[in-house]
Amino acid sequence: MANVFLVDLEADESSYTGLWKTHIPKLLKDAGHTVTVIEGPSDIPSDSKLNTNIYKAGQVEKLSRLFTTGKVRSGDHVIFTDAWHPGIIDLKYMSELLDIKVTVHALWHSGSYDPQHLLGRLIGDANWIRHTEHAFFDSIDHNYFATEFHIDMFCENLLGMDLSKETDNTLNWWRYKNKVVRSGWPMEYITNTLNLYKHMDKKDIILFPHRVAPENQVEIFKDLASHMPEYEWVVGQDKQLTKNEYHNLLGESKIVFSANLQETLGVSWYEGAVVDSIPMVPDRLSYTEMALDDFKYPSEWTESWDSYVEHKDEIIARVKDYMENYEDYITRIHKQTLKLKDKFFSARKILDNIEG
Repeated sequence: MANVFLVDLEADESSYTGLWKTHIPKLLKDAGHTVTVIEGPSDIPSDSKLNTNIYKAGQVEKLSRLFTTGKVRSGDHVIFTDAWHPGIIDLKYMSELLDIKVTVHALWHSGSYDPQHLLGRLIGDANWIRHTEHAFFDSIDHNYFATEFHIDMFCENLLGMDLSKETDNTLNWWRYKNKVVRSGWPMEYITNTLNLYKHMDKKDIILFPHRVAPENQVEIFKDLASHMPEYEWVVGQDKQLTKNEYHNLLGESKIVFSANLQETLGVSWYEGAVVDSIPMVPDRLSYTEMALDDFKYPSEWTESWDSYVEHKDEIIARVKDYMENYEDYITRIHKQTLKLKDKFFSARKILDNIEG
């Protein structure tokens, strides 16, 4: 069994990072590993725009002290639950300088290589950020991505290559290929957490489970609501709900709706499927490989506002079908849930790489 140092994420109780705080250490311990969790400071002002930087800087200091006191040894594993972490460069520096060979694992959530993400929109392809992300990637032994979609976007926009096929003129192809791992995320707890909400009485509710952000196109959802007043349309974030209140709303909803332009995994629609809510998602992004055909609508229906207006009648017809024939989709929702649980919300491949 391995000696593992876990560099965790700052916990937001409203998101999965709050649950990761306890779940990932338990997952590693249950697999027989010795685990040291490296946390950042707990006294960060809640309104700080740089809370991530403050938290990660504290982790770098702790990690450095573990090296200087000899607690990190050759053969150990270090897991960064967020690959966008300056400590990865510091770790590589210490490992090489002191000749302490550790295996570095990291989970990629997003970056400047995604044009729809905050970093992509605000910073884009500036040399400094692209070189930084490339350095992170090169310093990590096992780069984990939750979907093939995310891998393809990362490799094309950041590495400038297609890892799905070997090319004669790309000398780094094999080296890069061996560093990329398509693995589910460590979210085995979701089904157990939501079991309490699985058999609630369904209402004619359509839920928008995402953040209100430009890439999630909430304006499409609200326009649909104005055309279909016979149903209750709810933007979850507008309600400022507790976690329990949100899960109750999810359990009562018949449809979870997405028109996202940015998604490399998608937790909220999986949560909906677990409690027997129909996921209605576009056939693009990570949804293409994850969703069954029953629950995907053509991408062009919501690729932009103008495209939505052109296809509005088709979307309305699809919503009506789901709502009026809800019971007919239950078996397929269960099939969808099993696919997601096995392939996309299990850390099995990450654990396999630590085992050896």
